[in-house]
Amino acid sequence: MKIRVGQGYDVHRLESGRPFWLGGILIPSAFGPVGHSDADVVCHVLCDALLGAANMRNIGYHFSDKDPRWKGVDSKLLLAEVLKMVRGAGYEISNVDVTVVLQEPKLNPHIPAMKVCLSEVMAIPEDDISIKATTSEHIGFVGRGEGIAAHCVALIFRG
Repeated sequence: MKIRVGQGYDVHRLESGRPFWLGGILIPSAFGPVGHSDADVVCHVLCDALLGAANMRNIGYHFSDKDPRWKGVDSKLLLAEVLKMVRGAGYEISNVDVTVVLQEPKLNPHIPAMKVCLSEVMAIPEDDISIKATTSEHIGFVGRGEGIAAHCVALIFRG
């Protein structure tokens, strides 16, 4: 069995009046991330970790922010396309582990809904999706409320 691991990292600036999509769900908030797509950092780091594990470059390579087709796109669609690529190369997902770094709003109440949504998109059990939230203790751009960051590790395998 061939086992591979990939890592993803993403950041987005936060802005007042923007929708806050995270892990495929809409989070109630007075502000949200700015990006070419819907700026869902959880979906983006999942894409990068899975693409990295399969040695298929990164999300920007496949879905350029210069391409108008991806303007405002639902990041769950990008994740679904990445899954087609990874599975098309003969890999399956073992598990993913995401950490979101955000000062506010608090995300713990929303994690179960994110896991349900992502389980459906990725066609893997919720138990194979870990999502954790932390703050940066008011340090740096995240701590000042200027942005959001996320990290992800993905394990894939080919039987």
